[in-house]
Amino acid sequence: MPLPRSTGSAAAITDFGSMRKGTLMKLSRLATLSLGLMLTTAPALAQADKVVAKVDGIAITERDMALATEDLGERLAQLPDERKRDEVINYLVDLKLGAKAATAAKIGDAPEFAARLAYYREKVLLDEYLQREAKKAATPEAAKKLFDDTTKAMAPEEEVHARHILVEDEAQAKAAAERIKKGEDFAKVAAELSKDPGSGKEGGDLGWFTKDRMVPEFAETAFKLSKGQVSDPVKSQFGWHVIKLEDKRSKPLPDFASVKPQIDQYLERKAQQDIVLALREKAKVERLDKPAEAPAAKDAPKPAEPKKP
Repeated sequence: MPLPRSTGSAAAITDFGSMRKGTLMKLSRLATLSLGLMLTTAPALAQADKVVAKVDGIAITERDMALATEDLGERLAQLPDERKRDEVINYLVDLKLGAKAATAAKIGDAPEFAARLAYYREKVLLDEYLQREAKKAATPEAAKKLFDDTTKAMAPEEEVHARHILVEDEAQAKAAAERIKKGEDFAKVAAELSKDPGSGKEGGDLGWFTKDRMVPEFAETAFKLSKGQVSDPVKSQFGWHVIKLEDKRSKPLPDFASVKPQIDQYLERKAQQDIVLALREKAKVERLDKPAEAPAAKDAPKPAEPKKP
């Protein structure tokens, strides 16, 4: 349906992350080889070390599978479930063979390789440290408190449930409106005439939406209608509309369970931000690639006062 100015459902669930825009800094992404979750129990360790395949005698374990699965990410997401495990094993076979060949070619002896390895080691260490520490911040108590504090501060927002008929010109819109005034069912006329590919087959049903999700001309008219009222033809950039208001309500607040994953994500990222800022605050950072900054005015030396006579 071409009307909404922003994507997404008009359902009651709110994107909790958007409530806290501007508070998060961009953090380091996961390194190519992630360390994954720490395995702390003996059975788990045994399962992780289980050999699932061998290539030239080199073992491929469940731990390797888990790391590769996380690393491959979107590439695997596009495959059917029954193919994913074979894809990961094939990838690891190529990885092991390639690493063996690179070792034989003494790639690892080059200074550039050592520098790259050191860089990625620090990167993965940072990612793992931030993940572990941030998990401590996303407690059920902290999540519930953030939810309660945020929803209390949210002003009620009106939304409407409407149908529409979209046609190319005013004459067609007036003809459609006239048929409805004479008693024809709005949904039936919409299914017959509407050019909206999204809602036309649904009897013009747009579901529930807030004012900001529709183009201004459409929204202004829809929100002024009374329940059951049908509008006169309205022009927008998409054509001509006839609108019927089905109902109005205050937009329901999201329930805690539906947004908890987003809250946890926010708490973890906020904790990561705080950790990085705290580490930087305690550190002495020296920029040797640029001239030292001039002292601030308050720190500049004061001229000697003249001697009193």
